[in-house]
Amino acid sequence: MSEKNHRVSRRQFLNYTLTGVGGFMAAGMLMPMVRFAIDPVLKTGTGQDMVAVCEESELTNEPQSFNFKIEQVDAWYESEEPRTAWIYKDGSGNIVALSPVCKHLGCTVNWASDPANPNRFFCPCHYGLYEKDGKNVPNTPPLAPLDVYEHEVKDGTVYLGRAKPKGEA
Repeated sequence: MSEKNHRVSRRQFLNYTLTGVGGFMAAGMLMPMVRFAIDPVLKTGTGQDMVAVCEESELTNEPQSFNFKIEQVDAWYESEEPRTAWIYKDGSGNIVALSPVCKHLGCTVNWASDPANPNRFFCPCHYGLYEKDGKNVPNTPPLAPLDVYEHEVKDGTVYLGRAKPKGEA
């Protein structure tokens, strides 16, 4: 084979060199930006702390709405987010804390707001119904029960944590 067939012309050499240097410089500029965007997503999230919501003495057998705020961290943005819970004591005296977010389309459910269903949670958006314990009523739009808040009682104060689907709580 002749040496002439494997030679690189000056033009090809400059083209290869400039492409390599340009790619190296572009990578050097883009990597910090990519890391800045992706790094917060890759951090492991800390579990939500328990938040004081109400006194246990305030609870009755009828669900009551309680508002509270949680500290939320979204990547590098920290905020205080308002939340609501329906809390009551069941027939055995156990505390039940339900999320008011309808599992159909995320509307807010209310207790006994539908005159035709006085002892149920009612979603006014699409007429969804839930029983007092949060189970969805068959043949209504919601396909799953209301989420249940993790809860604990310390020194007479009810603390709520993260809301989880009923089977996980």
